[in-house]
Amino acid sequence: MTPTVDAAPPRLGPRVETRRLGRWTIHAIQAGGQKLDGGAMFGVVPKPLWERRIVPDEKNRIQLGMRCLLVDHEIGPVLIDTGAGNKENEKFYNIYGIENRGVRGPTALEDGLLDVGVRPEDIALVINSHLHFDHAGGNMVRETDGRLRPAFVNARYVVQRGEYEFATHTNERTAGSYFAHNFVPLAEANRFDFIEGDREILPGISSVHTPGHTPWHQGLLLESDGERAFYLADLVPTTAHLPLPWIMGYDVEPLVTLETKRRILARAAAENWLLIFEHDATTPWMKSAEMASSR
Repeated sequence: MTPTVDAAPPRLGPRVETRRLGRWTIHAIQAGGQKLDGGAMFGVVPKPLWERRIVPDEKNRIQLGMRCLLVDHEIGPVLIDTGAGNKENEKFYNIYGIENRGVRGPTALEDGLLDVGVRPEDIALVINSHLHFDHAGGNMVRETDGRLRPAFVNARYVVQRGEYEFATHTNERTAGSYFAHNFVPLAEANRFDFIEGDREILPGISSVHTPGHTPWHQGLLLESDGERAFYLADLVPTTAHLPLPWIMGYDVEPLVTLETKRRILARAAAENWLLIFEHDATTPWMKSAEMASSR
């Protein structure tokens, strides 16, 4: 089934969307938006195909979200990914079409948290799917005097050990996506809990190694009272990327991405997961049973 083509580029959906997952409430929070080149976002997929799914603007950019997930967990609020943050210059934000200024806080992420009654200092745990600037940029904030501090002063931060090593040993291909000030100060302050591979992080929240976009990219599996949801991060950034070969040009190991998608989406279908999309402009989640109509 071919999705309906919008007559104009999509706009971002609501800042906060909320639903139940078993005994938990989960909130999809738009930490702002970004616009990236459609060709880069769809790799080798020809433009006549991908523009039927997402209409580009006059610069060939497509509107993307930066959707973080807040879980009302028993230990306290748990935040998955942190958006782009407030530390870069205007030239950078213009290049990537990032619009994430806050009104009540430094960024739209803080505003979204406040919308659901959560202050940054309430966050108990932050989990990074990986350390690219649009997923970990909000780990640290820059004060008006230029000093950096952790955005979530009472939280521990979790990431794959291999991802941290990859992020701190970049090359010409990867350096543009990793900014040390988003994560090195946390490691130096012993605020990171490094994990390796698939493991339970908290009761009901487990890491799943999903390599391809980066070698140590991880998705997050949430399980509560028999219901399951999976935060896809950049494995499947939007609903338009559900077809197996529709893979971003940004992925460092695209053939690995292909096999990871095959494995994860098959499991999602078998176990009826709720899929959570980080970069889709308008759709925060979708039951796996709906995937066939989106491919």
